[in-house]
Amino acid sequence: MMHIDILTLFPEMFEGVLNSSILKKAKDMEAVQYNTINFRSYSDNKHQKVDDYPYGGGAGMVLTPQPLFDAVEDLSSNRSSKPRVILMSPQGEPYTQKKAEEFSREEHLILICGHYEGYDERIRTHLATDEISVGDYILTGGELGAMVVTDSVVRLLPGVLGNDHSAIQDSFSTGLLEHPHYTRPREFRGMNVPDVILSGDHQKIEDWRQKESLKRTWERRPDLLENVVLTDKQKQWIKQWKMDK
Repeated sequence: MMHIDILTLFPEMFEGVLNSSILKKAKDMEAVQYNTINFRSYSDNKHQKVDDYPYGGGAGMVLTPQPLFDAVEDLSSNRSSKPRVILMSPQGEPYTQKKAEEFSREEHLILICGHYEGYDERIRTHLATDEISVGDYILTGGELGAMVVTDSVVRLLPGVLGNDHSAIQDSFSTGLLEHPHYTRPREFRGMNVPDVILSGDHQKIEDWRQKESLKRTWERRPDLLENVVLTDKQKQWIKQWKMDK
């Protein structure tokens, strides 16, 4: 079972997310155990303060190291494996599907949700194993980012989706965006389902899906193709699409 501990000043924010949909299913089937902890409870300050003014002056308050170091040490003390300690931060490594897959293979994750102006640098350099950003924008805290990481990781755990093949075909899992999907009715307001995916020919359907996946990636996220080794056939498709533009 995976254990995910979330250190936050607002544990109530996670109640709906962790008790709904796939995340609840994963908990109920004992694929994962969640624990949301208000790290203010670890403060050795009599007023349970967890922040202070930055040395050298400047705007805002900075999270102090003591509560977070003590919290991580306590949460790690009864585990056989060393946890991945993930700091949610706009300065962190951009979060990707590859990173989600990497985290999903761990036994214990500790997510730290920041607030205020930032973290004492010693938290970054001596406590966190990973520093993750969910996008080039600023949120009021790390809670929403931690929810994103949790959701993306838990859905990859064995048996959680019911069909493990679903996760393999997701956008980004193959390095490409996923192909288009269709369902009933066959015709809707003059818009028709492509004949090939109604043909029953599984090889033709798979070829169509691969081609559409590549085309969608080339049109919408060409930057992803820099990390994909293309076959001669795929290169020829792209060459033709460029000529047709």
